[in-house]
Amino acid sequence: MRYYLFFLPLFALLFVGCKNEKTGYNIPNAPYAISSMDGEALNVIVEIPAGTNHKIEYKTETGFSNDTLLGGVTRIVNFLPYPGNYGFVPNTLMDRNRGGDGDPLDVLVICESVPTGTLLPVIPIAALLLRDRGEIDTKIIAVPADSTLRVFQPKNFLEFALEQDAARSIIEAWFLNYKGAKQTELIRWEDETYAWREVRKWRLDQ
Repeated sequence: MRYYLFFLPLFALLFVGCKNEKTGYNIPNAPYAISSMDGEALNVIVEIPAGTNHKIEYKTETGFSNDTLLGGVTRIVNFLPYPGNYGFVPNTLMDRNRGGDGDPLDVLVICESVPTGTLLPVIPIAALLLRDRGEIDTKIIAVPADSTLRVFQPKNFLEFALEQDAARSIIEAWFLNYKGAKQTELIRWEDETYAWREVRKWRLDQ
């Protein structure tokens, strides 16, 4: 087991794509093979860029593609565009047997729009707990680890709530309405300590 843990980061590097010359961001070739962590930062694979209404998901079989509804109709959010870059933490799985939804851990990264597929190291600053169709749905709220990519500087939940409470309220309102009125219920907000606890709970590569 120790040897496996030693070689895992080296193995993951084989699957990391090169920096995209057009965008300047790293686009991995195999997102699920990436480590969940980058030093002290959390890795996020962006599926949906900030500012779009198109629901984009990554699947091993198809790569990044628009999610579809019954009948093959493209799924478009019938609300305001995504208020941040939405994606998942690689090498995490919210196991249904432990109360999860069967998917990787969701993250909303607050910064300017980045391309679908971008690998973005981030710092969690909060967790938004929702109830969706009877299940608890946790959204990690984060900012880029690279401070030059941040649109504001709060590094923890207290600073976020005090300095950017309007932004926090917008994010809350968006998640409570993007699926339609009364489809999603607010449970509560939690701080960065809780967010990191969620990461540790669902990591597969620790």
